[in-house]
Amino acid sequence: MADPQNDKVLSADQRIATIARLNDALRQSIHSPGVNQVVMTAGVAELIGDTSLFRGFQRRAELLRTVRDYDAFGPDVDPHGERDFGRFELAGEALYWKIDYYDRALTYGSPDPTDPEVTTRVLTLLLTHEY
Repeated sequence: MADPQNDKVLSADQRIATIARLNDALRQSIHSPGVNQVVMTAGVAELIGDTSLFRGFQRRAELLRTVRDYDAFGPDVDPHGERDFGRFELAGEALYWKIDYYDRALTYGSPDPTDPEVTTRVLTLLLTHEY
């Protein structure tokens, strides 16, 4: 796969590092993901509650901050080094966040997850029992 910055073929390590960097960028911009998306399951929405109320707003902020600042990567959680998955707890519940790579139309998998011009990243927040 080519590096969109300079059209060089990436080594396996460079490919993983590029994907990890792009995944980290999505998490760091979780409030404004651009062409990427952040979604949550019905279970997570129920856990957060009504965001027009302070309690729900506070939980949503805590949830997004936890994903943004997540750094508990290791072989059990991130065996491929792409930083595309995490596990944490919120309000007594175990949650996952997961990043998947789609084409720009969200119809198929991305032809090249290292290339943000052809990839839409979707970060999904879910309760562990919803996986």
